Formats: sequence, structure tokens, C-alpha cells
Amino acid sequence: MILEKLKKTPSDLILLIIAAIGIIILLVINMLVFQPLAELAYFYGILDFEFAWTKDQILIIFTNWGSEGIAFQTTGVYWDFLYIVGYTVPLFALILLFTRKLSGKIVDVGLYMSLTPFVAGIFDLIENINLLIMLNDTPNFDALVPLTASITAFIKFSFLLVGAIFFLVVLVLALIKRFKK
Repeated sequence: MILEKLKKTPSDLILLIIAAIGIIILLVINMLVFQPLAELAYFYGILDFEFAWTKDQILIIFTNWGSEGIAFQTTGVYWDFLYIVGYTVPLFALILLFTRKLSGKIVDVGLYMSLTPFVAGIFDLIENINLLIMLNDTPNFDALVPLTASITAFIKFSFLLVGAIFFLVVLVLALIKRFKK
């Protein structure tokens, strides 16, 4: 099984390094891009946009944002492509790192669970492409575009939640194992 290689490769040190780099990317983009966007004081934020579901709701959001807000949010979506690296890589690395500290069936489960951030990232890519279609082709985009964006956002957040919960479980189990020794 290909996932068996993850039990040894990459090394724990490499996992820590890539987790740290990803977290730095995450924090820098949050501070320099997403936080200023959130402070623009529009009634609708990016999550409202991601989960609008219908063309009518998108057009209401775009009316609220105006051309300046649309331009700012477009920039934010482009930055989100790099942000995907900032959450997929650390979550993958940390799930794998703490899974390796355990033994038994949970290790096999952990190998699969370490892939959840990448699956989330793929759905985030699809979501971002659909968000950009709406932002760049207003109001001419197809009615399926907001539905696709919302469905993929829901799937993305679901996979991230499952991965994050599993990470917390293996973290707790690894700490318990360490303190039992």
C-alpha cells in the first residue's frame, strides 16, 4: 500500500518544518490579506459569499459590496490559492506526526485521515474557481456556479473538520501514551 510509506517518510523533522512553514503562510496571509478584508465593514463577508447558494443571493451580496468590494474580494480569492497550502500542509503533517506516535489500527486510520486536508484543498480549488467566475463575470454567470461554490465549500469545511477532529484525537492519545511511560 502506498500509504504505508507515510509511516516512515518524510521524517518527523521534515514534517515539523513543513508544518511550521505552512502555519507561517497561514498567519501571514491572515494578517496581511484576510484580516484587512474582514475589517472593510461590509454587511456580507466571504463566508456569506461562499455559502450564498443562489445567483439572486450573490447579486444581493455584490450590490452590497459594490465594484470596490468586489475588487477587494477578488484579490482575497486569489490569495486563497496560496492559503490552501497554509492549511493543507500543516494539518497533513501534524496528523501524520502524531499518528506515528501511536500503534494499532488507529495508525492505519491516521494514514488515510492525513489525506483529508488535501481532499479539502481540492474542493477549495474548485470553490475558488467558481467564486472567481462570479466575481469576474457579474452578472452573467450561470446559476449553477454559486450552487457549485457552496457545495464545494461545504465539502471542504467538512473534510477540514473531520481532519481537525482526528488530529485532536491523535494528539490526546499521543500525549496520554507519552505520560503513561
